[in-house]
Parts: sequence; structure tokens; C-alpha cells
Amino acid sequence: MLELNHGFRVVDVHARLDPDSDESVATRGREMSPERLERELHQAGVVRAVVSPGRRAEGEGYLRANNAVARMSVDRPFVAFARVNGPRDPSGRASARLRNLTASRDDSHADPDDIEQYAYDDRFYGFTLAPAVDGLPDEETLDRLDDVGLPVLVHGGREFTPDDAAETLLRREFPVVLAGFGGYPLERDLMNRSIDLLDEFDGLYLDTSFVRFRDVMERALLEHPDRVLFGSGVPEAHPNVGVMELLTLDVSEDAMRRAFSKNIARVVPELGPGEQ
Repeated sequence: MLELNHGFRVVDVHARLDPDSDESVATRGREMSPERLERELHQAGVVRAVVSPGRRAEGEGYLRANNAVARMSVDRPFVAFARVNGPRDPSGRASARLRNLTASRDDSHADPDDIEQYAYDDRFYGFTLAPAVDGLPDEETLDRLDDVGLPVLVHGGREFTPDDAAETLLRREFPVVLAGFGGYPLERDLMNRSIDLLDEFDGLYLDTSFVRFRDVMERALLEHPDRVLFGSGVPEAHPNVGVMELLTLDVSEDAMRRAFSKNIARVVPELGPGEQ
């Protein structure tokens, strides 16, 4: 694939790195080795990327995968986020609320000590939550996320809507980045709802991964140019795709520059210019 030449400094806030991958395509989807990821980011003109592991088997937990991703990030243009899970059903259904009253952690779930260990390990700079597939951490663990204050990238969608995020996460102290404008896959109404929530929550940011609606991205960049972060969703999409979608929007170069790098540097200072 041809390399893009766009003249912007681009930082990707949403990339997956697979600890047990090789250069093949696995049966569960396209896996991403560090070499392949670095190559694809270079093709898109992306200088640095936030990386975290993909989904693990139920009961496995993420400790080994997180540590492997951190090791693979050394001497590469990657910043590792630790992926954490939990015992609670993230949906807003009444039955889920009842189950959550008695939900308790097992050995595979992240606990407060895990959060503190990741936070003060200089290999990690934030956290990733995918509540629909991994469950939601319990209150004690979320309280520890509050204490450490690092940014949390949250995968949203039909099973964990922007309003679910508002109820469980957005009133807390840590910055929240809703992946895919909180509307994966292609849920325009959910994406627009996330933009509405930017007026209410100062610590909320949106990443552009898999937002295929030009009017939705343009609305966010015009109304909240300081709260949109570029995310590609690699390897499910090549980062070239996400970069080109942003480059072809009808917004100013300043808005693009903010989304590509300036905004994320406020959320994750390690991704700012000059940081390695």
C-alpha cells in the first residue's frame, strides 16, 4: 500500500496489538504483530499509537497479555494501555442491576491492586475497558481508577451505550475516551448522543475509529474541536483509511491538527511532540 504524505503529525489512540500473533491471518480475525503494526502505521504517516491487547478467552484475564504488550512496545512508537475487566454486567437492564448486587470478582478479574500496579509501572499510560465483552469493574476497582487518574479508553456500542457510560463512568475523575464515538458498529444515533454528552462532561473525549459518517465527525469537530481524537481501530481497519476519512472532511486544518495530535497530547502527555 502506498504511503500517505499529508504533512500532519498523527497519533493513533486506538490500536490493537496481539501478544501471540504472527504474520498470518488467524481464524478469529486479523492478528497484529508489532512489526506489522509498525509497518502499517508508518504507511499512514502515524508517528505513535496507543496499544492494548485484544480479547482473551473467558477466565484467562489480561495480566499476561498486558505485560506482553508492554514488552513489545519497548523501542517502538507504541504507548501501552492495560486492558482490565470486571464481574459486572454493563447493560442498563433491570435484570443486570439485580445480578450486579451480588457480583463478585474472581481471579481473572482486575482488582484495585492490579490498577495500582499498572498505574505506577512506567510501562503503562492508561487503561482500556470493553464492558460488553469483558464486563465492568466493580466500584472498588473503579474507585482506584479514580485515585490514579489515568485516561481510560472505553469501547461502547449497543451493549454499552453512551448513556450507560454516563451512568457508570463519566461522573468519575479519570478522563474517558469513547471509542468509535460510542456507536460501534455504525450506530449513528449513539454517536450523536455521545456528541451531546460532551456538553455535560468535561472529561469525555471521542475517538474517530469506525465512524464512517462524515456529517457526524464534522459535527463533533465543529462543535467540540478540542475533544475529538484520531483513532484508526487497526487491525480491523488499515490506519490509512482512518487518516483519509479525517483528511477529506469539510473542516479547517486547525481542527484536523487538533484531532490528529494536539488533543491527545493533553490526555496522554507522553504522546506529545518530543516525547519518546
